[in-house]
Amino acid sequence: MGFFSFTKEIAMDLGTANTIIISDDKIVVDEPSVVALDRHSEKMIAVGEKAKLMHEKVHAGIKTIRPLRDGVIADFNACEQMIRGLIKMVHTGSRLFTPSLRMVIGVPSGSTEVELRAVRDSAEHAGGREVYLIYEPMAAAIGVGLDVLGSEGNMIVDIGGGSTEIAVINLGGIVADQSLRIAGDEFTHDIQDYMSRQHNVKVSERMAERIKINVGSALTDLGEQAPEDYVIHGPNRITALPMEVPVCYQEIAHCLEKTIAKIETAVLAALEETPPELYADIVKNGIYLTGGGALLRGLDKRLTDKINIPFHIAEDPLHCVAKGTGLALKNIHRFSFLM
Repeated sequence: MGFFSFTKEIAMDLGTANTIIISDDKIVVDEPSVVALDRHSEKMIAVGEKAKLMHEKVHAGIKTIRPLRDGVIADFNACEQMIRGLIKMVHTGSRLFTPSLRMVIGVPSGSTEVELRAVRDSAEHAGGREVYLIYEPMAAAIGVGLDVLGSEGNMIVDIGGGSTEIAVINLGGIVADQSLRIAGDEFTHDIQDYMSRQHNVKVSERMAERIKINVGSALTDLGEQAPEDYVIHGPNRITALPMEVPVCYQEIAHCLEKTIAKIETAVLAALEETPPELYADIVKNGIYLTGGGALLRGLDKRLTDKINIPFHIAEDPLHCVAKGTGLALKNIHRFSFLM
């Protein structure tokens, strides 16, 4: 019945680590990008935080999946079920009928046509009637508050869970960009490998994440900002006996060195592609850091010292892409770069 039909608008930052949904200018869902499925029926058991609590703890009848890897969909069925589950968390009013969904979704700027199609198909199968895609660095720039349609050049470095998106933006387009499948997840794996190699202790993905949050650093000297050592517990890799290991931020800075160096190289590569006039704008305005990786201690100072251009950590870096996606949703007809 046409009388009951209406359109619900939602903006989604479909991230490797977390998925954020904005509706009516508010963040209504901010959940880990994890889904738990029954191994036999493939039916969804839990999604988001509930599924994350099961991660690395389940029995043989349940599997927990992170459907996105390196910023793109790795498991199409799990991703579709996850999107459906997260959309159900959004209050849609009466349950007597299902609204049609107009969606804007952030995607990595290095996505292939196949990867873009996978995101669009997942959204459409989950109920999206109108689905628009926006590149994550463009969304991040809008979320930071930059004038992406203006003639002045701006540069964004968005370090998410699965990918690092680097872009120079001008006149509503991306002039130069680099998309790395290296980001927060790579930091986590580096920590797991380091703890196994250096301390002979097995560390889960979740424990490595906690180490990163508590003592993660891009510099070996943080001065007064230095965090206290973080004590972890885990089994010895050889004997399986319990171990207690204090971890300091200098150790983590050393173990993240190679991965951070790759991000530095990519930033320099994007700057090399930048026209001189826009380069001058970037030197004047600085470069903005967004995404969870922007919160790594000392990263802004390290990049500033290395590249000789000031790096600014955006206000609320975790939600810049989501906020920008939400603003793009409100201005669909203004932004011609929406796909």
